Amino acid sequence: LSAYFCFLMTALGVTAGAHRLWSHRSYKAKLPLRIFLAAANSMAFQNDIYEWSRDHRVHHKYSETDADPHNARRGFFFSHIGWLFVRKHRDVIEKGRKLDFTDLLDDPVVRFQRKYYKSSVVLMCFVIPTFVPWYLWGESLWNAYFLASILRYTVSLNVTWLVNSAAHMYGNRPYDKNINPRQNTLVTLGAIGEGFHNYHHTFPFDYSASELGLKFNPTTWFIDFMFWLGLVTDRKQAPKEMIQARKERTGDGSA
Repeated sequence: LSAYFCFLMTALGVTAGAHRLWSHRSYKAKLPLRIFLAAANSMAFQNDIYEWSRDHRVHHKYSETDADPHNARRGFFFSHIGWLFVRKHRDVIEKGRKLDFTDLLDDPVVRFQRKYYKSSVVLMCFVIPTFVPWYLWGESLWNAYFLASILRYTVSLNVTWLVNSAAHMYGNRPYDKNINPRQNTLVTLGAIGEGFHNYHHTFPFDYSASELGLKFNPTTWFIDFMFWLGLVTDRKQAPKEMIQARKERTGDGSA
């Protein structure tokens, strides 16, 4: 349970934080929530918020080209993990420089996390998940470290990478059949709502990253709960009429 709780916190630091809040500005979060999401993002240990959001914006702007940091046209392995083993393609660097990221560094929470990122990762990703179970209920340090820290970290990394790989290769395209991103149920389950990828690339400004309704999207539920608490404002959504018109115009007819 402790490891799974840390996994959920890790995931939210990426999905609700670096992705939907800072990369896409699909909603606004007040300071206490931004601090929590930054801490959760450090637990995720997937580069700091600024770098993560920068790469993700470049990915959306130049998706499936050489300027895409994890271009899925270069194969499953490259888009999943291989892109982290090699130098970035020169197009990623050159075209990425043309985008504006000043809004990210205008946020003091982003600046603070970036400045103290290494220390925050050691604390949030490894020390706290290990020592809390050991101190509170006598779990062995061995079990706490390898389950709540190392295994949880490994699983969370691969779940995130599946959005870049599997969700760009396998699934249907009910919103835009002309782009690679797909609707992938398994990725949705693992990445707590991030697998509705054809929708997300069609309507990247939507805070839910999916059509609302009875679909499985814990990240959206979290954002909605924070809205109810008064910590979230200005949630952006694609109107139903716009969604339906896009389905009819460019969808593959699967929904």
